[in-house]
Amino acid sequence: MDEPGWSEYDADGEWVWREDRVQEVLSALRDEDLFVSGCAINQGKFYPQLDAVILLSAPAEVIVERLRTRTNNPYGKHPDEVAATLDNLATVEPLLRKGADHEIVTTIPLDAVVAQIVKILEALPSP
Repeated sequence: MDEPGWSEYDADGEWVWREDRVQEVLSALRDEDLFVSGCAINQGKFYPQLDAVILLSAPAEVIVERLRTRTNNPYGKHPDEVAATLDNLATVEPLLRKGADHEIVTTIPLDAVVAQIVKILEALPSP
């Protein structure tokens, strides 16, 4: 959801999901598997429509190293962006943790993260 067209800054300068678009896709794909990712101040509004909310987290030093070494996105290369990321980690992540049904610390290999997600999904009640 952190892509243009799905999210935008509101009049107060807050990053928000476009509620009309998010609601449209959630309603249209009700009987299909759908994974939603992103972070916005209004995401909790949609939690009742989701079967599970999974927080993918990592320690600060891991996140900083991932930002420093990634090549597919320039965000996180500037010290101000790193500082903003660390501030969000300290202030926003605790809120996300409270709203999550599960948390996966992503210091494990990617295939292990995927396996944990699959295990969570398999444990969900059948529709």
